[in-house]
Amino acid sequence: MSFDYSRYERYSRQILLPGFGVPTQQKLDKAKVLVVGAGGLGCPALQYLASAGVGTIGIIDDDVVSVSNLQRQVLYTEADIGYPKARKAAEVLERMNSGIGINVYTDRLTTDNTLELFANYDVILDGTDNFSTRYLINDACALLKKPLVFGAVSQFEGQIAVFNGKKENEEPVNYRDLFPVPPKDGEIANCADGGVLGVLPGIIGTMQANEVLKLITGLGEPLVNRLLTYNALTNQTYEMILVPGDRANYQIPGNEDEFRSMDYAAACAVDNNEVLISASQLAKLIGDKNITVIDVREKGELPVLTIPHLQYPLSTLQTEEPVFNGSTLVFLCQTGRRSLQAINYFSARGGNRKMYSVDGGIIAWERFNNRKENDKAHS
Repeated sequence: MSFDYSRYERYSRQILLPGFGVPTQQKLDKAKVLVVGAGGLGCPALQYLASAGVGTIGIIDDDVVSVSNLQRQVLYTEADIGYPKARKAAEVLERMNSGIGINVYTDRLTTDNTLELFANYDVILDGTDNFSTRYLINDACALLKKPLVFGAVSQFEGQIAVFNGKKENEEPVNYRDLFPVPPKDGEIANCADGGVLGVLPGIIGTMQANEVLKLITGLGEPLVNRLLTYNALTNQTYEMILVPGDRANYQIPGNEDEFRSMDYAAACAVDNNEVLISASQLAKLIGDKNITVIDVREKGELPVLTIPHLQYPLSTLQTEEPVFNGSTLVFLCQTGRRSLQAINYFSARGGNRKMYSVDGGIIAWERFNNRKENDKAHS
């Protein structure tokens, strides 16, 4: 395979590295990497994979850019709000490096399309932020024997590991060996609920890109069967050695047919149909003297809730037993996760009160009110 001078010039600084050279650059040129999620982790990973010269990069994300993304998802600008992330990310990468191929997928990743999609790539990078998709990605990679570069962030701490990777004299470990049982929705806060320091996804996403490059080139020692944790406040890192668990108790599919029949959303779902109400239902309840609205977010979280309410952070509810007036309690948080936890706490203490959680939280409430205002403006 020939290697023209213009490409040599672009990648000359890494080709000069000891043990790298043109043959290693050609490995990158032939490689195919799929990045699942073009968010806080995916954005920095995509930038460095494209800049390094990975020949084919796939981007799958069914979300659109929102204003709250801009604090950490550095491929996007204010002008991109409302546009598909995968397409906008691809446009930026194409301007960065016209010599690579970029495949864009704006569909949601499901059991119907995952195996066929993953089969076309050498390495999968997980940049998602929800557990149902993480387990889906892991199980597909385990079935296809694809190396999976995992990353996760929350508040000031991030994690990274390589699952299903090859290591001499060691059995490959996958995500279920670390977390055998999927957590229920709301048990562990995501970035929308718990927040995240903006630079942290940049650090972890870049480290994920580094692991991908090591897997492709054969240089260095990838984090196979190891979990690295990084604390942004102290700059401390520590590693955990991962070993296979008792897989007889896992719910991992044994073959492709079993994979396609899996319901990953249900595995992480809480049976909450009886306690969920919509933003429009909340609007009808406001003003009823028997209703007490309770914001369980931490003090200082935005947007500010402007309807009559009490504020008791979830952390306070876990240690105190506040007294609320009214026979019906309506809990709100940022996205609806912490409010479900609040219901669980009060249910465990007994009592016959009706309790509801606003589906989608204050974000859904704000959208509902914005639609009402727009409708008034156009009527």
